Amino acid sequence: MGLLNRLRDLFTRPAAMPATKKEPFDLALLEDASPEAVEMKPALTELLPQLLGKSYGTKLNELPAYQAIRAQDSAYQSRLVLALAAAINRVRREDDYRIRWGLAEVLTALLRTTLTLQEADYLRLFASYGLDFAKSKEVSLHIYPFPLLLTLTQVAKLAKRKPLGEPMLDFLRQLRDRSAGQTGDLLKIHLKTQEILGQVAGSDALPIVVFSDADPLGQALSQFVASLDRADPRTAAWLGLLQRWPKATAAHPTAKLRKELDAATAAIGADAVRQQGRAWLQVLADTPVTERQHVHDYGNGTNYTYSTWDFITESNATVAKGLIWTLQPLADPALLELLTALAAKCFRKIPGKGPLAAGLGNACLLALSQNGLPGVAALARVRSKIRQTNTQETIARYIAQESQKLGVSPAEIEDMAAPDFGLENGRLVEEYGDYTATLTLADGKAEVQWQKADKPLKSAPSALKTTHPDELKELKAAQTQAQQTYTAQRDRLDRSFVEERRIPWPWFEQYYFRHGLLSLLARPLIWRLHHPGGTFQDALYLGGSWQDAQGQPVSAPTTDTQLQLWHPVLVPAAEVLSWRRLLEEKQIRQPLKQAFREVYLLTPPEERTSTYSNRMAAHILKQHQFNSLAKLRGWRYRLLGAYDKGYDSETASLPLPTHDLTAEFWVSEVYADGEWNDTGIYNYVSTDQVRFTRADAPVPLPQIPPLVFSEVMRDVDLFVGVASVGNDPQWRDNGGLAQFRNYWESYSFGDLSEVAKTRKMALERLVPRLKIGKASEIKGNFLVVKGHRHTYKIHLGSGNILMEPNDQYLCIVPERSAKTMGAADVFLPFEGDAVLSIILSKALLLMDDDKITDQTILRQL
Repeated sequence: MGLLNRLRDLFTRPAAMPATKKEPFDLALLEDASPEAVEMKPALTELLPQLLGKSYGTKLNELPAYQAIRAQDSAYQSRLVLALAAAINRVRREDDYRIRWGLAEVLTALLRTTLTLQEADYLRLFASYGLDFAKSKEVSLHIYPFPLLLTLTQVAKLAKRKPLGEPMLDFLRQLRDRSAGQTGDLLKIHLKTQEILGQVAGSDALPIVVFSDADPLGQALSQFVASLDRADPRTAAWLGLLQRWPKATAAHPTAKLRKELDAATAAIGADAVRQQGRAWLQVLADTPVTERQHVHDYGNGTNYTYSTWDFITESNATVAKGLIWTLQPLADPALLELLTALAAKCFRKIPGKGPLAAGLGNACLLALSQNGLPGVAALARVRSKIRQTNTQETIARYIAQESQKLGVSPAEIEDMAAPDFGLENGRLVEEYGDYTATLTLADGKAEVQWQKADKPLKSAPSALKTTHPDELKELKAAQTQAQQTYTAQRDRLDRSFVEERRIPWPWFEQYYFRHGLLSLLARPLIWRLHHPGGTFQDALYLGGSWQDAQGQPVSAPTTDTQLQLWHPVLVPAAEVLSWRRLLEEKQIRQPLKQAFREVYLLTPPEERTSTYSNRMAAHILKQHQFNSLAKLRGWRYRLLGAYDKGYDSETASLPLPTHDLTAEFWVSEVYADGEWNDTGIYNYVSTDQVRFTRADAPVPLPQIPPLVFSEVMRDVDLFVGVASVGNDPQWRDNGGLAQFRNYWESYSFGDLSEVAKTRKMALERLVPRLKIGKASEIKGNFLVVKGHRHTYKIHLGSGNILMEPNDQYLCIVPERSAKTMGAADVFLPFEGDAVLSIILSKALLLMDDDKITDQTILRQL
């Protein structure tokens, strides 16, 4: 009878059977593998029943049999270790996991004690674990439940007492090489073998470093290691530094690792590490993200196709974290730019996976957060590119931590951190020999113009790419970062209305009014000037002085003046119209919608419902598009999937800490056959209530500050106005959801939202000035265009089209990259919206419908 059957017979025997009837375990099967097993027969016979019979929570050292083992000397315990390994190995072949697990628990405990095993004994142990490299080249390192790392720790102790022989050294070298490029426990094994071999070689020997060559970074690191001059005194320091990078497995470097990285950097030289590290970061930034498709055959005639995306191996991602931690205190502007770009890349959303490389991206954010105001500026730039709520919160926390160090608020440190890139009034002029480059930031777009003497050039002179390569790179970086900073700061200002922040004039003057970049945002905006004593004036800076809505001068700000971003909900409608007329007369284009900002006032139905608004309810939204918009506006939202609650409501929430409020927009999944993606995320959600809560309790809408209510409802209107299926001209023709086609038609051609009403006002001014003015007019909710074939009605909300006389639907899908022709020279007092551009593009096309050549459109006409 085999060992397994013997054990099963013993442990399934009725409990009432007298103890004297128990038969000892037959360990004859183990004698060829471990002579110690016979010696330990009594111990194993007593130990195993207690191991298998102990209840959950009972500790090993509470078992009488184990207490008896621990009472023996270390020589006895060492022999038991050999017996246990042989027993586990034999039982493993019989596949009884309960016995293996129990024996392995004892083996693990004993390997944490002081043992008297010798080198040959440890080699026997490794062979029992299945690690006999001499017998097979296909040895697997996944050897659970054997405690390999603890065994290596014992070998390390042995190596401190006496030299290791060549058989053990050869085993360790093979284990080191085979575990290279691995992660988790195998990475720890790799590092432990390196440690032992380095310990054996002595302090004068060069460390041995091995990286996985499965991606460009690993290949670059391996090439660098191979190129090192063994006679160079810095080689040992380089190898010692590289040897520590695989240890970057945590979220933050430990104090010990931080000290080791800094010491190795000092030994090499900060400049050399910075230069070489920048090159490796560039490799990461340039590494493509490659999609690979896979097909799984279920064997029944059906296949499942899915994709994976290759960027960097898991082991080298850990190495890259070590690289970034090393460069963290060495960051210069070029490194900060690379870290910013790499962070944005790492948080790119991959379908079915999430962020491309979140751990690596977090390392970049940590490095940026440790670099003062330049790092805060970089964090502010990258935040606008990241959609993950938890990552946005991490960035906010880093900014708050830096603000505490300086004793300022998070908003103030973002003011302080915003770079001006040397701009003055939106221009930077650089001389390169006979050539002049002018960087201009106007209307939110950064451009570089070149000229030689007075002759304009189309692009940068090729000669400068040889004579001034670094300067050209710096100029290109300044152009890119100026564009990103302008966008990030504009979006920050646009989201700041609800904060009702008041900025002292000295601070405003330094960080906004006279700032080379932020002045381009602040000066075209209207500000409320709060004076001592509670009085205020609304003013815009025009022609060298502050003026009111009628263009009359007002008192200039003084040291005691505080400035607040003006909002149209703060004043009567007549004053709003005055500001709009002034902007049009002076041809002032605001960087964000302010004077023409939509206002949402509490309605009688909302006063009656008191704690919720149904104004934005009963819409069907594309969930992924809604999610992206919500994250962009600072809302928190979790995608609804068929794998979780499946029927419950979910909310998008917006924290409003200034007012101790949280805004909630309720949505529910739209359940329909097949209307979810491969990862189980629903394609559509339906909208419901908008609520405000404080400490999880609903707050009556009349108690919500009007500015807060208006801004929250504006966000929700934006979500509906962009993500609604009614905005998709192909949704109905492509099938859509049959039960919601009536909704699509009513939204596509129904009442106008507040955003669409503002769009209508803009078109009423624009259309007469455009080429389409002779063939178009505004009628109700439509721009009516008279073509040669038909008369067309373009809805001012959705941009969808009906043809007269029978309101036949016309589907025209605009190109995303297409520019609106004919409107570029027409003044618009705020940055244009996409639907307005689409409406103008369609009108220009349809007024000359006899010239249309697109067969898809012609078939409908």
